[in-house]
Amino acid sequence: MFVTPGYAQETAPAEGELQTEIVQDEGHGEAGFPPFDTSTYPSQLLWLAITFGLFYLFLQKVVLPRIGNILEVRRDRIAHDLDQAARNKEEADAAVAAYEQELADARVKAHGIAQEAQDAAKADAEAERKSVEADLEQKLVEAERRIATVRETAMKDVGTIAEDTAGAIVEALIDRKPDDAAVAAAVSQVR
Repeated sequence: MFVTPGYAQETAPAEGELQTEIVQDEGHGEAGFPPFDTSTYPSQLLWLAITFGLFYLFLQKVVLPRIGNILEVRRDRIAHDLDQAARNKEEADAAVAAYEQELADARVKAHGIAQEAQDAAKADAEAERKSVEADLEQKLVEAERRIATVRETAMKDVGTIAEDTAGAIVEALIDRKPDDAAVAAAVSQVR
């Protein structure tokens, strides 16, 4: 065991023996706690000023520049990130504008295609209507011609029927057969 001379006994213990006695220094316990001793205040204040001065210089020369660099790097990174975000936003806005323009163009094109299809359908319907009308007109002309033929035939037959009927009536009235030419002349005057 190492013992300092100020606290040790006058005689050192022999080797292998332990010191069992407690030695007290009479002058040591009377002064009190050294930091509260008023006689040491000037030296304590001097060392406090020197310590804080060195600490201040250490902060100013080493710590604060490093913190400043860190803050500057962080500020630059944030500015770069904000610039990148602004560029990305502009690109996104441009993409949205291009999408909306393409969508509007597609709608106009679709409307044009629909209008063309509608016009083509109208033209086809008009052509079909004209074809049907022409066909109906042709059928109407033919029907009128047939009706005229049937009427002519009927009118011819009506004349013959009228002559036969008139001849039969006259024969029934006068009991003799009238002249066919006279009956035909009388029927044609009535017509």
